[in-house]
Amino acid sequence: MSKRQENRTIFTKEELIRQFKHCGLQEGQTLFVHTSLSRLGFVVGGAETLIRALLEIVGTGGTIMMPSQTWKNLDPQTGVHWEEPAEWWPVIREHWPAYDKKVTPAIGMGIAAELFCKWPGAERSDHPARSVAAVGKHAVYLTENHDLSNIFGAGSPLDKLYQLNGHVLLIGVGHDKNTSLHLAETRASFPGKHLMNESSAMLVDGKRQWVTYSTQAVDDSDFVRLGEAYERQINLPVHVIGNAEIRLLEQRPLVDWAAAWMEQHRA
Repeated sequence: MSKRQENRTIFTKEELIRQFKHCGLQEGQTLFVHTSLSRLGFVVGGAETLIRALLEIVGTGGTIMMPSQTWKNLDPQTGVHWEEPAEWWPVIREHWPAYDKKVTPAIGMGIAAELFCKWPGAERSDHPARSVAAVGKHAVYLTENHDLSNIFGAGSPLDKLYQLNGHVLLIGVGHDKNTSLHLAETRASFPGKHLMNESSAMLVDGKRQWVTYSTQAVDDSDFVRLGEAYERQINLPVHVIGNAEIRLLEQRPLVDWAAAWMEQHRA
């Protein structure tokens, strides 16, 4: 048996429910979940079991949301196809499949998020590169009308989570994966803040089109430093399940604090 296997823990759905409740998860919560399933250990049933555990905890009055981004559906010139030669970019640009929220896989969001966006009853937003998926009471509200140019700002799924006084749940990942910090970016004022053009393949009147749209440029390079400072500020309890650190944060105070931090530290 390898050292890695010796250090792993086995989890059933019932044990995950018990442990997540100990971390502060409750019935009726609206949670934006970012997860690395492998960090937990061996979950009997894998991503399916994790999703079932989370949905059972929040119940019919709660909602789970996960990122289902398809960021490869951006212009290769932005670097999203860094592993492919530049001479292929025109072919990729011309033939990359149009975003279809019922079919297009989530990219790089983890196996749990990939399964979640196909979950029975899941709603998924229409943004061709930055979609989210949700299941539960507020799923339709969170995912509808995801404006093409307003990815993370007012009226976006992140802002709607803010209005619902939702929570962010980080399972085995850090603040570099904390998408809610992009909402703070849209609210903060700091030098260099600007708009940029992005392009994606979309279905327009049933036909694939390459669509260019303007949106705020984002930067997550200071998210880890910001997140660590916030945790010290509020003395956030960091729990551990298996090999995964678990962070449960109220999103609204996090976003408000982060916007002020950016205005000070991005100056």
